[in-house]
Amino acid sequence: MLDVVIIGAGTAGMSAGIYAARSGKTALILEKKAYGGQIINTPNVENYPGIKSISGFAFATGLYEQVTALGVKVAFEEAVSIEDCGDYKVVNTNENSYETKAVIIATGAKNRQLGIDREEQFTGAGISYCATCDGAFFRGRDVAVIGGGNTAVEDALFLSNYCNKVYVILRRDVFRADPKDVEILKDKENVEFIYNSNIAKIHGENTVDGIELRDKEGKETFLKVQGIFVAIGQVPDNQSFQSLISIDDAGYVIASEDCKTNVEGIYTAGDCRTKSVRQLTTAASDGAVAALAACERINKN
Repeated sequence: MLDVVIIGAGTAGMSAGIYAARSGKTALILEKKAYGGQIINTPNVENYPGIKSISGFAFATGLYEQVTALGVKVAFEEAVSIEDCGDYKVVNTNENSYETKAVIIATGAKNRQLGIDREEQFTGAGISYCATCDGAFFRGRDVAVIGGGNTAVEDALFLSNYCNKVYVILRRDVFRADPKDVEILKDKENVEFIYNSNIAKIHGENTVDGIELRDKEGKETFLKVQGIFVAIGQVPDNQSFQSLISIDDAGYVIASEDCKTNVEGIYTAGDCRTKSVRQLTTAASDGAVAALAACERINKN
């Protein structure tokens, strides 16, 4: 029987693997796609303490090499369910079943995409889903923020400190964000609002150099921008476990900073849990907290 099974090989999951292994526990990481999570699409990471600059792919690869060197096994299988058998759990994948003393769910969350042509092509080459991660790279440039919720307003406020011009594009005629924050944003001289519009087309060859907007009446407008920051929400990947653990209306695993779920012996870490800040640093922190909590419970038992 394994000590810990970790579901997800992103920053949170691999950090959990490191702490489990260093605590002398046997650990297995299950990943349905590729290691790294969302960060592998980020060209430059410059906000992780102790690392001045690194590509997202290099960061994830270094983490993967570190965790596997410690003896943690990584199986590229999709976890489809968890069974609670009291003192132990069973994690079922599309290929195998694994008995374990503890489970850490670190499935992450994927950014909700615009769903338009060439979006994937320009991701990391003008399209970003994280203003705090990539905003500094657009210093002095013109950018567009897509969305009308709290994240979009926060992103626009952040970008207004770096960028020459920030267009905030809403598909409706009102914001969903907190009114106080919207008023602060409206006071920014370099921020312009465009209502009732969606992106119809992205212009550019190797990088973004403009977008074509279409309003609700079908009128099209071209904006010359070098960056597009998409802030229309995230989609967590926890549906397979919702019959066992508590999940909120948005699909996130309900857990506080101790990373404990409502089921004894099952923990969660990273972007898939209820939290207000989702960054590399907080994902790594969650992984450490969840793994150490799991190890403490194993030792007691």
